[in-house]
Amino acid sequence: MARPNEEVEALLREYADLIAITGGDAFKARAYEKAARAIGGYPADVATLDPAGLREIPHVGRSIAEKVAEYLRTGKMAVVEERRAKIPAGVRELTTIPGLGPKKALALYEGLHIASVSELAAAIEADALADLKGFGEKTQDNIRHGIELLRRAGARVPLSVALETAEEIVAELSGVTGCRRCAYAGSLRRMRETVGDLDVLVAAKRSEPFMAALCAWPATAEVIARGTKKTSVRTAKGLQVDLRVVPPESWGAALQYFTGSKAHNIRTRTIAVHQGLKLSEYGLFDAESGESLASRTEEEVYARLGLPWIPPTLREDRGEIEAGLHGELPEVVTEQDVRGDLHTHTDLTDGLAPLEEMVAAAAARGYAYYAVTDHAPGLSMQRMTDEKVLAQRERIRELDGGPRKLRLLHGTELNIGPDGAVDWPDEFLAGFDLCVASLHSHFDLGRGAMTKRLVRAVENRHVNILGHPTTRLLGRRPGVDADWDEVFAACARTGTALEVNAQPDRLDLGDEGILRAREHGVRFAVNTDAHAVPHLAALRYGIGTAQRGWLTRDDVINTWPLTKLRTFLRKGR
Repeated sequence: MARPNEEVEALLREYADLIAITGGDAFKARAYEKAARAIGGYPADVATLDPAGLREIPHVGRSIAEKVAEYLRTGKMAVVEERRAKIPAGVRELTTIPGLGPKKALALYEGLHIASVSELAAAIEADALADLKGFGEKTQDNIRHGIELLRRAGARVPLSVALETAEEIVAELSGVTGCRRCAYAGSLRRMRETVGDLDVLVAAKRSEPFMAALCAWPATAEVIARGTKKTSVRTAKGLQVDLRVVPPESWGAALQYFTGSKAHNIRTRTIAVHQGLKLSEYGLFDAESGESLASRTEEEVYARLGLPWIPPTLREDRGEIEAGLHGELPEVVTEQDVRGDLHTHTDLTDGLAPLEEMVAAAAARGYAYYAVTDHAPGLSMQRMTDEKVLAQRERIRELDGGPRKLRLLHGTELNIGPDGAVDWPDEFLAGFDLCVASLHSHFDLGRGAMTKRLVRAVENRHVNILGHPTTRLLGRRPGVDADWDEVFAACARTGTALEVNAQPDRLDLGDEGILRAREHGVRFAVNTDAHAVPHLAALRYGIGTAQRGWLTRDDVINTWPLTKLRTFLRKGR
């Protein structure tokens, strides 16, 4: 179930959107967005705080604290209810289309009475938007692409939401008497960036206690189907959970089968058939005699097929079977391999925690090194200055080598301008230990201009990492259009790492992009882009994405010893 912090964050974000849709004060909307982000990343449970305690959260003033306290007390926020009542439901539905903002959604409703995604799609196909101001051909193309992304996502939820729910279910069912094993499977175990249904497996002699436990689970809102082998429920958040109970002796075969993917399973079953075998969720059997040959563990099943155990994140039929047969399966990077985080923020700009707290949290994670990369002055709303960043550098040098001998790197996240230029002149950039450069605006440049922009940025001798390269926000904003092979080649040529941003709404670069970039010989950095202490734990999502892209320790610069990392960061200088 979602933490109260996340529930409040979602409500405040919605209120900010409602303010924008109704033409309210932009500064007020921005204030609620900041407060939402602060509450979502706050380490303490907001449900335990009174209004005075809530006001200690950054960006949460008296008025917002009172509204949050009202929601925690009553389950509602009156101002949100009032705004919702003023806005047609269709307008809010339109804002779910990636790239379609509240103002354009309202214009569509007022100008053409469009109040649903399907109506908008039909209007575009009928060329009904041509005479509507602000909806030229390029805008319509962007909306069409946004609708396609929305429909492709369907009812899928972010990886982080699915994983949180799955871990709660596994913990609940593992405590039921008779449970031998319990785990989640499916696309979640493969760490796909979004998840449709949750597949949960239990190994036990009797199934009924587990079916009953899932149906009675507090987060279960609806029982879709209940049986002796499979029960399906829907949670209060709309996520379908499919529970299967299998005999303990079939555990390995069932875990392999229900992890998938479908394409991977077709390949393994084909191999079985060619060997005179039959593979199912119950085991690997001799096709003629029906004798069970392997079933208790996944390792047994794969070994009997002549394959090594294949990490779940690779099971997409993207060459893993061939690699396994030829002894060329990569030893994918793990969370334990990571020695430090190279992209994080503090409250000097838009982070929520002071430098000292972020450093202490990094030390507690056992890191060998840790980089602080607050925003540069190109993002004017962050109000960074030369004096502020130099003062931060001095404090970082004082803290360096302190808690658990953690080595600190002073960096910055530069803003890539429309022409590819970055903040601060060369002589100032030379003082940083590393520089991350990222796109934060002008996402709609044409393909050629965007490619030149990115290539120029990575050719800068002070830029070490291209941050969240495509800028995508899953389900909300598509990535920018560029000739990515040209960008990847430039990164390889200049010694610039590509970031795998671990924030669950980004996971950028995604697995398909990673696979392409690897062909060019690019190095990568798996970073959290943390803006609060809890965000550091998002590393697991970035690692899952890196594994799906077949990355090893050698590919990921923040698994390297500090001396080797520093050599890379010098970028040939």
